[in-house]
Amino acid sequence: MNFVFWQKHCRSNGSRKMTSGPILIVDDEPQNLAVLRQILSPQYKLIFATNGMDALAAVAKFKPCLILLDVNLPGMSGYEVCETLQKDSTNTHMPVIFVTALSEVGQESKGFAVGAVDYIVKPVNPDIVRARVKTQLSLVRTAKLEKSYRDAIAMLGEAGHYSDADTAEHVWRMSAYAGAIAQGVGLPDDECRLIEDAAPLHDTGKIGVPSAILRKPGPLDEAEWAVMKTHPYIGWKILSRSDAHVFQVSAEIALGHHEKWDGSGYPRHIKGESIPLVARIVAVADVFDALSTKRPYKEAWPYEKCLALIRDSSGQHFDPKIVQVFLDIQPRILDIKAKWDHIAATSQQCVV
Repeated sequence: MNFVFWQKHCRSNGSRKMTSGPILIVDDEPQNLAVLRQILSPQYKLIFATNGMDALAAVAKFKPCLILLDVNLPGMSGYEVCETLQKDSTNTHMPVIFVTALSEVGQESKGFAVGAVDYIVKPVNPDIVRARVKTQLSLVRTAKLEKSYRDAIAMLGEAGHYSDADTAEHVWRMSAYAGAIAQGVGLPDDECRLIEDAAPLHDTGKIGVPSAILRKPGPLDEAEWAVMKTHPYIGWKILSRSDAHVFQVSAEIALGHHEKWDGSGYPRHIKGESIPLVARIVAVADVFDALSTKRPYKEAWPYEKCLALIRDSSGQHFDPKIVQVFLDIQPRILDIKAKWDHIAATSQQCVV
């Protein structure tokens, strides 16, 4: 194989930016490889290949964080290399930048169609190469960071219900309801996604509540209720430690999802629009899911009875505008419920 890993240089240059893998540069012209090496080697680990087959072998062996790929390669073209990479799901998040001659610029649409994220025109401009590479690697790091956040959300969401009687599906079904309500309210798509991502952490504070209280089959006494009512503050205290926006929103939800529109909720007894909008949305989603699903201490309520309680609690427990939106989007709510009921039933069959 003709690809080369510049291991010696990577070890000796302490100024290199750390990435999850090297940058793979693919070109059949040695002078082109040399130019790109000169531009990028002071900052990045590099590997090189001179044809499509060796490029694919280098991807499999070194897992590069980015590929600079010549279009006109001998044998397998750059387009074919990119198409082959896209067929493997492990490579779909590996950005490919085509490096092409000016005469081939008109074919950008073909490159984007096969999975490329950008083009660099030969002869290359060092500043443009560095800027394009930096931008794409920044996007990769952002995507990985977002995945880490979602992984943390998944773990904390389930941890919050580990000792209580709620099923694991509760947090995901409830968060889907919350996302649908947010859409119905008219929030931008990115805010709807944020609420749906943050909502599963609403009961994180239950980590600090004894399982004897969480799993008690009957009503809680006054002392037990006093302990239970600490879980919004505990959740807020845990989640607000992070500066990440999703966890800041999660902290707002955790602290506010048991507040009521008329001020009779807990822990702060705030009312009306003093309650954060995200918490008002999650409050409706959370109660509907609790009513409409079976728990060890109760059977699932009939659908119409659930709607009646939500409707009757408008202006008392819930924000009237949120309730109206919830009632207006019932086809979407029922679709979500059916999906997660099926998932729950399938999970139970697998356990049995």
